[in-house]
Amino acid sequence: MTALLSVSGLSRRFLGTDVLKDVGLELAEGELVTLVGRSGSGKSALLALLAGFDQPDRGSVRIADLPAGMPPPWSTMAVLPQSFGLLDELTLEENVASPMLFGGGRVTEAMARAGDLLGRLGIGDLTRRYPGEISIGQRQRVALARAVAGRPKVLLADEPTAHLDHATIDLAVRLLLDFVDEGSACLVATHDPTLTARAHRRLQLIDGRISEVQ
Repeated sequence: MTALLSVSGLSRRFLGTDVLKDVGLELAEGELVTLVGRSGSGKSALLALLAGFDQPDRGSVRIADLPAGMPPPWSTMAVLPQSFGLLDELTLEENVASPMLFGGGRVTEAMARAGDLLGRLGIGDLTRRYPGEISIGQRQRVALARAVAGRPKVLLADEPTAHLDHATIDLAVRLLLDFVDEGSACLVATHDPTLTARAHRRLQLIDGRISEVQ
């Protein structure tokens, strides 16, 4: 399998504390990988480094076939933050379609895919509403749909099921598994045992270091 994300010797220090220590990992196409660890263990810090939002003190991150150190475009790497990052002035359908439209996609095709993704997550009847008119769990589903809409090679997701009930978590996991089956890869920081149980691999972050969970 082709490695879509390669990390070597990644280290980061905050306020005199080594949050990440010589982290190395690879993410291959077709993989849904979960990253677990207690709150404050550095999961979000690691995702920020991988996304290019922060810079490591040491180490390197290579994404797909991009030169090392080059910020990835949304078509290569998408990020689903805990804050969702939806645009309040756009409808739910427009929010989901936005990565495709910004990438030069056709409006009709982008809107059709947006509607399909929202339908698969159980909110297809809300496409014309705005983020301020729906619940936090529904907003989380919209953000997930937007993250996979443009079929990026890599998706980094931070607690994407934190506000979902059991039935809705199942819809989200199915969507993520279908997403990676198309040849992408996904790394998810999570506390969700349902999501972790259905991942292809499980990583654990303890004392700034990553280990594989069997």
